[in-house]
Amino acid sequence: MMVVVFRARRTEAGDGDEYKHQFQRMAELARKMPGYISHKPFVAEDGERLTLFEWESPETLRAWAQHREHVPVKELGRQRFYAEYHLQVCEVMRESKFTRVAEPAAETG
Repeated sequence: MMVVVFRARRTEAGDGDEYKHQFQRMAELARKMPGYISHKPFVAEDGERLTLFEWESPETLRAWAQHREHVPVKELGRQRFYAEYHLQVCEVMRESKFTRVAEPAAETG
């Protein structure tokens, strides 16, 4: 699995309607791509934004990076929407999961 860490600070235009439209379109496209697993955005107290993306493989991530609609929107982001960003592409080396199983409610009698 591939994990992409995208940290960014937006410009004023990056908080506007054009950004929201492009973001929604890219999210819709990504969800339909083979190999897409998830993406989740977060905002830090200092205003920095972080989005974590998960992709099945390097090939599926590369297909998204090269998608014909995604490429020009990435350039638009650099030109208008982001004051700065930092992108890290990571391959998962190890994974561990835990889920607590809910205990049945005690019967009252």
